[in-house]
Amino acid sequence: MPRFCANLTMMFTEYPLTERFAAARAAGFDTVEILFPYEQSAAEILERIQQNNLTLALINGPPPNYTDGPRGFAAIPGGQDRFRYDFKRALRYAQTLGARHLHLMSGVAEGAEAKQAMIENLLWATAQAPKQRITIEPINPHDMPGYFMNDFDLAMEVIQTVASPNLYLQFDAYHAHRIRGDVLGTWAKVRRRVSHVQVGGYPGRHEPMACDIDYPAFFAQLDAEGYEGWVSGEYNPTGRTEDGLQWCR
Repeated sequence: MPRFCANLTMMFTEYPLTERFAAARAAGFDTVEILFPYEQSAAEILERIQQNNLTLALINGPPPNYTDGPRGFAAIPGGQDRFRYDFKRALRYAQTLGARHLHLMSGVAEGAEAKQAMIENLLWATAQAPKQRITIEPINPHDMPGYFMNDFDLAMEVIQTVASPNLYLQFDAYHAHRIRGDVLGTWAKVRRRVSHVQVGGYPGRHEPMACDIDYPAFFAQLDAEGYEGWVSGEYNPTGRTEDGLQWCR
């Protein structure tokens, strides 16, 4: 089976964030990810990670909680100063916490100028942090209308144009299903640049089992190809998190 990890932003929400690390470890996870850790001090989060002998797979940037606000700035024409300011703070968190991946969000934008802005921003960011794995992720337009990075062909074009060895694709099977309706086919086209995988059931984005996505086949494919990255549960549990973990056991 793949190496599974838990998204502590969406899983184990029965507990305060600082208690979710111990809950994840007790449930058998040795790796976690946090989408937006910035409301807690990096020192406090690092202490919880170390106390529970965990690895941190990923955080998102930009830092602000974007509820009703911008979904990132990487593809916003004229937003380079904001992007760079936020990137530096997100990078400090990632480096302090030992996050393997830093996912940079594109924001709501469209057109050629947005694509060029994203390419230029990623060229700058990957050069600023050559030892940090940076990811971009296609997010489906149903869940996030107007989000620029909304297609796998676009993501691969941007990655190939930037051509930085530390820029990778973040493959969310739930989004792949909503965008393409073909998780395995999409995976086959992009897997060479994938560094991190996320999963959630469809419909409802609940546990990745007994749903429209054939996760047993997907996990078997990852094993057959020797995928060595993490597969993170990024979903909304239908009940108590610990009661719905059969998918990774």
